Amino acid sequence: MNIKKIIPILEWLPNYNISFFKGDLVAGLTVGIILIPQGIAYALIAGLPPIYGLYCALVPQVMYAIFGSSRQVAVGPVAMDSLIVATGVSTLALAGSDSYISIAILLALMVGAIQFIMGIFSLGFIVNFLSKPVITGFTSAVALIIGFNQFRNLFGVDFVQSDQLQYVVEDICIQFSSLNYNTTIIGLISVVAIIIFRKINKKIPNALIVVVAGILIMKYFGESFKDVSIVKDIPSGLPVFGLPEFDLDLIRELFPIAFTLVMVGYLETISIGKSLEAKQDEYRIRPNQELIALGIGNMVGSLFKAYPTTSSFSRSAINQESGAKTGMSALISVLMVVLTLLFLTPLFYHLPKTVLAAIIIVAVFNLVNFKEAAFLWKANHLDFWLMLATFIATLLLGIEFGIMVGVGLSLIVLIYRTSRPYVTELGKVPDSDFYRNKNRFEEVILDDEILVFRFDAQIFYANSSYFRDKLDEMVIQKGKALKLIVLDAESINRVDSTGVEMLKERIKFYQKKEILFYFAGVKGPVRDDFFRSGILDIIGINHFFMKSNQAVLFYKTGDRKEQEKYAKYIHQAYK
Repeated sequence: MNIKKIIPILEWLPNYNISFFKGDLVAGLTVGIILIPQGIAYALIAGLPPIYGLYCALVPQVMYAIFGSSRQVAVGPVAMDSLIVATGVSTLALAGSDSYISIAILLALMVGAIQFIMGIFSLGFIVNFLSKPVITGFTSAVALIIGFNQFRNLFGVDFVQSDQLQYVVEDICIQFSSLNYNTTIIGLISVVAIIIFRKINKKIPNALIVVVAGILIMKYFGESFKDVSIVKDIPSGLPVFGLPEFDLDLIRELFPIAFTLVMVGYLETISIGKSLEAKQDEYRIRPNQELIALGIGNMVGSLFKAYPTTSSFSRSAINQESGAKTGMSALISVLMVVLTLLFLTPLFYHLPKTVLAAIIIVAVFNLVNFKEAAFLWKANHLDFWLMLATFIATLLLGIEFGIMVGVGLSLIVLIYRTSRPYVTELGKVPDSDFYRNKNRFEEVILDDEILVFRFDAQIFYANSSYFRDKLDEMVIQKGKALKLIVLDAESINRVDSTGVEMLKERIKFYQKKEILFYFAGVKGPVRDDFFRSGILDIIGINHFFMKSNQAVLFYKTGDRKEQEKYAKYIHQAYK
């Protein structure tokens, strides 16, 4: 096995040169500047002391730089995962308490273990059951939930916190008149400043600017803003090694929220990684390696006081735009966090929580994807309603139930689409050997004696009855003149035992009505399944043709020349 595939850092580190370092240095410093205030803010979302957001920016980043297949993805604390942690852990312990912290760290170990196991056994395909409309609906809803939950810090009012938006909105409406004016003014000015800086240039460290401004205001004009809540003491020093506290009953209770974090975290990482991959041609994302990297990052991170982490949309984009070439940029960001933890945490004492809320609100509201919703409405109404259902379910029922509804609806839509595929009659294009869909090509020639039809899916237990019913409908429409049925099987890539038995039964049924049944364009593996299942006991090998036109020509003229060539080829391939 290629060791470079297992440890991707070995693909770029031995060939690292000084030309890469400038881009990595700028990107690492830029992401680090953004990461520090974000880490503090996201820890507050998770219900943890601010220092734990910085702990999340250490070991997980190092592990991803070593084991991750992307060289620009930025790993660490993110708003969505932080809210999911708060949602799951708050039902088991009081936010900010020692037991709450230990449960959040245990959750990171569980998430990492699940991710690692899925990566080792190549189970990344499980996440494919979450379609893009579901992801869009889920992430947009979670963004709104996070944003509205931060209004308590933005306005300085102790609004209720919940992952069910209606309760948060109801409480905001009831208590809105009691908002703290000083807190609100600082918060709204911060929101406006961040938006303006983003409009001017996304590379401007807007979060750092408003953090520094907020600290200076509270430090030198604090007497005028005594009612504004500040972060206060953040302990200095690096996290010490320690095993999370194990409790089997607790693990069982945490498993649903852990699996939700696995699904969401992996989706975020793959989505970000693929978008960054498209902008270069030096490497390719390996989905199962991403699971392994995230798993190791969360497992090892939990040993150093980190709660669950994943990749960040905003920081990854900034990392790439700032010129990052390799994982060295992540290591530079880690170094900045280390220096902050060792020497700079006292500087954050006067940081207003409303500024942190402003940073979070602007960041997450950008995840509400109106463009994708408009596109889905134009492109595919079913996908639009799937997105909307996931969005509403997540908003009203909560994050955990929202992801369950999304997965459930994705599976229902998948089953619906595979059980009712497109079926159509084909007609002959004038002056050619081609057969095309009669509903799309008005000029095609149809013959009352012949039914050529196409079934655009595999034939299996879920759609075999549908196949039979649609075939019978088309036969009835043709009337008593029908003498030949040709199944154009070019779109059929698999058939199971139920499908074969249904075909055998229909062939026998139409034989009794003196209607021939031919196959055209059957793929080799499907043909093998037909033959193994005894279909040649009912019809001969001369009922199989390369093209629909050959089948019709053989029926009309009895010209065996082309058919015999194909039958000989099939016979040799089958032997």
